[in-house]
Amino acid sequence: MNWDQEVVASLSWLVKAWAITLVVFFGVFALALRGTRWGRQFRAITGDYFDPRRSWRPLLGVALMLLLVLSGVRMNVLFSNWYNGFYSGMQALDAASFWFHMRLFGILAAVHVVRALVNAWVRGAFSIDWREWLNERLVSGWLGGQGYYLGRFAQPVVDNPDQRIQQDAPALVSNTLALALGLVSAVVSMIEFTAILWKLSAPLEIAGLELPRAMVFLVYAYVLVATVFAVAIGRPLVRLNFLQEQFGASYRYLLVRLREYGESIALYRGEAVEQRGLRQGFAQVIANAWALLSRSLKFDGYNLGISQLAVVFPFLIQAPRMFAGQIKLGDVMQTGEAFGQVQDALSFFRTSYDSFAGYQAVLDRLSGFDDNLQAAAALTLPPLKANPHALVVRGMTVRRPDGQVLSRDLDFSVSAGSALLVRGPSGSGKTTLLRALAGLWPHAQGEAERPQGSACLFLSQKPYLPVGSLRTALAYPAETVETARAGEILQQVQLGHLAGQLDVEQDWSQVLSPGEQQRLAFGRVLAAAPAIVFLDEATSATDSGLEHGLYALLRRELPQAIVVSIGHRETLLAFHDHTLTLQRDGGWALAPVDVPAAGRPVGA
Repeated sequence: MNWDQEVVASLSWLVKAWAITLVVFFGVFALALRGTRWGRQFRAITGDYFDPRRSWRPLLGVALMLLLVLSGVRMNVLFSNWYNGFYSGMQALDAASFWFHMRLFGILAAVHVVRALVNAWVRGAFSIDWREWLNERLVSGWLGGQGYYLGRFAQPVVDNPDQRIQQDAPALVSNTLALALGLVSAVVSMIEFTAILWKLSAPLEIAGLELPRAMVFLVYAYVLVATVFAVAIGRPLVRLNFLQEQFGASYRYLLVRLREYGESIALYRGEAVEQRGLRQGFAQVIANAWALLSRSLKFDGYNLGISQLAVVFPFLIQAPRMFAGQIKLGDVMQTGEAFGQVQDALSFFRTSYDSFAGYQAVLDRLSGFDDNLQAAAALTLPPLKANPHALVVRGMTVRRPDGQVLSRDLDFSVSAGSALLVRGPSGSGKTTLLRALAGLWPHAQGEAERPQGSACLFLSQKPYLPVGSLRTALAYPAETVETARAGEILQQVQLGHLAGQLDVEQDWSQVLSPGEQQRLAFGRVLAAAPAIVFLDEATSATDSGLEHGLYALLRRELPQAIVVSIGHRETLLAFHDHTLTLQRDGGWALAPVDVPAAGRPVGA
């Protein structure tokens, strides 16, 4: 090799190789997106990130990473030629050649280090940008259209969506780059080092037959046979990796529930039951881990044996030629280097099968999550029309998911300033009716009108308190509430002792008692001043006296608000104008509070 001209020659090679690689890479990428199952999954999950109509930056980033990969291959070729010259000079006892190659190595090593650092930064920056976009897409899709709730009614049902966003999305980014760029490096290295092996190879007689350029054909045959057996050994890893993610997420969910319901479990003395559940969940993790370990040992052991044999194989072939004086020591060393590079390149699919198995599992999980979000968005929900002054329900039938009717042909209205108390035996569909009126129940037909957006507020039996300050919890779902107003509200709901902790950030759901949480939720109603408020047993954790005070406060402070309550206590009647009594057979009765519901015909 003429090292004086190598700079120009290498730059020329890089330009040509880069142009060819860009055309082939994007062509194969486009075909894979349309012609393979995993390609279609990839396009559905993150294809928009690479859409030039959105931004050209991702495509330019891919082009730059490809250039850096090609630079790495070229550096390996240069180091291979350096090995030849260095060891040939050592064999010839040429001191001048030795020191020349030492200086040359310093230059090559410096360039190699700079390229490696630039490559790491570019790939890292690209990964961060891609991960940020993908996280935003998944979270927005999960929250948009209330997919985080409606997803439970859609098919396919998915488990642990939080893990799919937090863990699988970054894995998709890192594995895609590792596999795609690794494949490019493997193909280009195979081409370049096959050419070197071709020059260094000689005929070899096997069983009376002469095999020309034997080293090239032997390395291809060697890797082909090894790959066939590797695929057979590694095939079960796809399913085992998927199950490992699933079982691990389920076990983590059990641990989270134990922490979330710690007080209830402690009061029940339910540690033994919880421990049995945790052991059963962890047993699935361990059983699959043993199966994964067993299969991985077979796969990795096979690959390690194949790789170790490949170390000495080229020397066994070339040693007789060196002893015969046909080639130099440098040629032998370069043969070993080139053989290893070709063998590694051809072995890419064999050695990466485990990674690709995990990649397929990640794609399946994210694809299932994405399909669930799309199915949730396609659910048919009862139409909710805007009516700022009344709640109007016409011909609404509410069913269970199995089709059983809970309420048939509901027809009623509640005007501004009026209050309706929904009653009925347990299981008659009271809470389900509120879900339908919230637009969250796909198993309902009919029409409803009510105030929309921030003019409508729902309070559940167990209030949700976001992690953060008490001010944030009081204002939720609004952003904030002024200090003076917040203090006034806390005094009104008998939480005045917390007024000095408005900006203390902690998990308030673990600090406040259930009764205090329900009082704080009533404070939200006062802060939001909605036109309509739905209360689903929102005072169940308070005593009757406190309940009386909260409802009296609500009716006094928001006299024009529409109030729809679910409750069982007779004391609630004093704060409502009508009752809607639901029956187990799907019937219902509407009556003014001063007239017993039994005196009205069902369906009135």
